[in-house]
Amino acid sequence: MDIAAEAGLDLVEVSPGAKPPVCRVMDFGKFLYQRAKKEKEARKQQTKIELKEIRLRPKTNDHHRGFKVKNAKRWLEEGKKVKVTINFRGREMDYLEIGRTVLDSVEAELSEISTVEQKPKMEGRRMMLVLAPLK
Repeated sequence: MDIAAEAGLDLVEVSPGAKPPVCRVMDFGKFLYQRAKKEKEARKQQTKIELKEIRLRPKTNDHHRGFKVKNAKRWLEEGKKVKVTINFRGREMDYLEIGRTVLDSVEAELSEISTVEQKPKMEGRRMMLVLAPLK
C-alpha cells in the first residue's frame, strides 16, 4: 500500500482467490476504462440475427401471400431469419392440411435463397415454419 501511495496509483486486487492474493499497482480508473472499451469492442464483433415474421391465414389469397413472400425474400437476402406463422380460427382447426399446403408453397417459393431451420409444427392454434438464409 505504501508503494502505491508513493507512486500516486491504486492497489488493485487482481486475483482474490489465490494464496496469497495477487495485487497490482495501477491507475484503477484507467483500468476500468480499458476494460469497458474491450467489452464494447467485443459486443460490436457479435452478430445479432434478427427474426422477422410473416403472418398468414389458411384462406389468405395468392395475391396477398405474394406480397408477404416478397418481403420475406428481401429479409432473407439481408441475412435475417424469417418465421412464417399461420393462425387458425374456429372451424379452420379441422383443416390443418390447408395450412400445411400454404407453408409448403411458401417454402417452395423461397427454397433458392433459404433453408428450413424448423419444420412446420403446431403450437396451439398456430402452425409455424422458420427459414434461415443460405450461407
